Amino acid sequence: MANQLLNVRGLETQFNTPEGIVHAVNGVSFTLDEGESLGVVGESGCGKSVTMLSCLKLVPIPPGKIVAGNAFFKGEDMLTMDSDEIRKVRGAQISMIFQDPMTSLNPVMSIGNQMAEPLMLHMGITKEQARKRSIELLEMVGIPQAADRLKDYPHQYSGGMRQRVMIAMALSCMPQILIADEPTTALDVTIQAQIVDLVKRLREELGMAIIWITHDLGVVASIANRVSVMYGGFIIEESPVKDLYAEPLHPYTIGLLNSLPKINREERQRLYSINGMPPMLFKKPKACPFAPRCEFVKDHCWQENPVLESYGRGGHRVACWVDVTTGRER
Repeated sequence: MANQLLNVRGLETQFNTPEGIVHAVNGVSFTLDEGESLGVVGESGCGKSVTMLSCLKLVPIPPGKIVAGNAFFKGEDMLTMDSDEIRKVRGAQISMIFQDPMTSLNPVMSIGNQMAEPLMLHMGITKEQARKRSIELLEMVGIPQAADRLKDYPHQYSGGMRQRVMIAMALSCMPQILIADEPTTALDVTIQAQIVDLVKRLREELGMAIIWITHDLGVVASIANRVSVMYGGFIIEESPVKDLYAEPLHPYTIGLLNSLPKINREERQRLYSINGMPPMLFKKPKACPFAPRCEFVKDHCWQENPVLESYGRGGHRVACWVDVTTGRER
């Protein structure tokens, strides 16, 4: 049985805004084992990125504030660590690839200097050793003529190459967990496929665990062992990836899957869409946050927010009062 690396329990994060307090994450709990690949999916604003930033204490305070919960990494709560302690975890043991490769790199520092900095900080090696390691990393992620490209600046790299540099930097200290926050969003589809294949290959070679944050269910199907679906700051369904696609149990997950284009449709038809708008989280939901948009909604859904509970076998859990196979309340 694989050892548990990460155990997040009851995480809640809020943001103070001029319009009021935004309840971005509302009691999220999940685990991650050694070597496991977890996909976190949901539409923009559902709390995917804020959840992972909160675990690493990267939420800007103010306006953000982590108001409840724990994030245990190998048994130690990262949320209680001081600045020096959490810096030893970030980058060295848990690395994160941020959303936009165009803005994640410092435009006035060469790629070589940006790659050498975490190596010298976390691994205590010399500048020359860091240079050699940087060349190895760039070659590993498929950057041609790596030694010559170290002196170049980010604007001299294409979008796909910049994302490869970000992956190389994230892997530089051999982390146990890699968090990839929508790393292919700004790239064209051919480069997206290359990045996904690259991460899958590196995971197999290095044996690290991965958390892949995305709104693209197609990517999740190819990279994840297990999937957590988020909506309104909650995890509303969690399942092994094959079970989620074969038998989704939450109306929101069904809507996401139905909205994917189908290449085998015999006749032309409009893409499915979920009616309504995502919730405005100025108040923490007391009822099911998806109720206003749900075609299965019952009276109970307006009165109480369901908890994430096991359903059937194989670790499939869902937070819903309705059995979507029958349309009746559980």
